[in-house]
Amino acid sequence: MNDKLILIVGGAGYIGSHVNKLLSRQGYKTVVFDNLSRGHEEFVKWGELFCGDLSDKEQIRECFRKYPIEAVMHFSAFAYVGESVSDPAKYYVNNVVNTINLLEVMREFEVMSFIFSSSCATYGIPEQTPITEEHPQNPINPYGRTKLMVERY
Repeated sequence: MNDKLILIVGGAGYIGSHVNKLLSRQGYKTVVFDNLSRGHEEFVKWGELFCGDLSDKEQIRECFRKYPIEAVMHFSAFAYVGESVSDPAKYYVNNVVNTINLLEVMREFEVMSFIFSSSCATYGIPEQTPITEEHPQNPINPYGRTKLMVERY
């Protein structure tokens, strides 16, 4: 059994829940942090669920006080391109500001291990395929821009 406790932010969503399953099978202890606005409580079959919202730094702190978190994997984001075009402010607040809240609390609790789930949308229209890490990043929609902003932050 691995003694490290991993916080999976957005772990009640599709990708986060599958990562949680994999980590559990590999012996890691997990806690899922999710507000369940787009995730599903029934997807949290491993570890514990901490219902909280990244817009509330005190809720994030409460989670970090309750659990001895050593690493964070971040899958929480609004991810609909069309919605990001029609309501970009919603995406900048949720995907960028809320991620900064998480990172600031991580720093307060001296948790420095962070994995961020970004998106190929940061590359925009590909100049060539396959897309490599060296490909220019030129997102063409607010969703992709929010992911790139977090990468750069």
